[in-house]
Amino acid sequence: PSASMSSFAGRPLHVRVGLGLAALGRPGYINLNHDAHLGADKSVDALEAHCHSVLDAAYARGIRHFDAARSYGSSEAFLSSWLSKRNIKPKEDVLVTSKWGYSYTADFRVDTGGEPHEVKEHSAANLAKQVLETAELLGEYVDVYQIHSATIDSGFLNDDVLEALAKVKEERGWRLGLTLSGTGQADTLRTALERAPSDLFSCVQATWNVYEQSVGDALLEASQKGLDVIIKEAMANGRVLRSPAVTQMADELGVTPDALALACALALPCNPVVLSGAATGEHVSSNVDAVSALDVLMSHPGAREKLLEQCRMDPKSYWDERSQLAWN
Repeated sequence: PSASMSSFAGRPLHVRVGLGLAALGRPGYINLNHDAHLGADKSVDALEAHCHSVLDAAYARGIRHFDAARSYGSSEAFLSSWLSKRNIKPKEDVLVTSKWGYSYTADFRVDTGGEPHEVKEHSAANLAKQVLETAELLGEYVDVYQIHSATIDSGFLNDDVLEALAKVKEERGWRLGLTLSGTGQADTLRTALERAPSDLFSCVQATWNVYEQSVGDALLEASQKGLDVIIKEAMANGRVLRSPAVTQMADELGVTPDALALACALALPCNPVVLSGAATGEHVSSNVDAVSALDVLMSHPGAREKLLEQCRMDPKSYWDERSQLAWN
């Protein structure tokens, strides 16, 4: 595998690392040390300026794929204002993916008093509402619009939702994708490709990392059917940095632990784009070093397989642990 690829969503993409905005559009998220990474001032204006600085750092390192969502606070608005300020034209230099299906309900609070930070609804009505919201902010920039955390029982495979999705694809010219979460990622993906019209989805985004590897085979099957693949949470919300096995191998290979973790995902045979979830410019710059770390990793036969064997977790245990991460 190479860290470069010829295209994604039919567009040239020269570095297979993107930037996800889950940690940048709102003051609270579950990444370890998120509070410290954002700094003391968490006003909307300060968060927007901080997001822009991270986007600048990503762009300077060659990242051109940016992934937002309706539920990532003001991520779409922050990305839109950055694109405008930097005079980046639609469909020319960047690739934008976003998501519908969750609504942001935390109102820029970190402590919500036990109330959810986001609420899920995979209905045709919510799709219609959120398409308009995304279009107002990012309309011409959107390359792929994704169902956020699709599960078999979430309703996205209902006939009215599939029909509404097909209408969005036809009327907006947006490609469609689905993102996956939880222990049933592989089953959800395979079921979606069996039951949805064969030309409806052109992209899948899934969680894969050195701990949670269960969706790998299903992603390869999807890529062989022509779908583009995006990997999210390759750092397991920062938990991979606590792995002695990752740290030791990174030292042995002369790379940083974060770059090694992302390189392991870049090496998947489905040839994915791997999202950085960084919340600082320094971290996103370090994450892009996964491009060179991949070459180092591949020059040591058996190293990746050894690390994956050492780190692999039971999916239920992984997702149970993730569910316990505190918003901060």
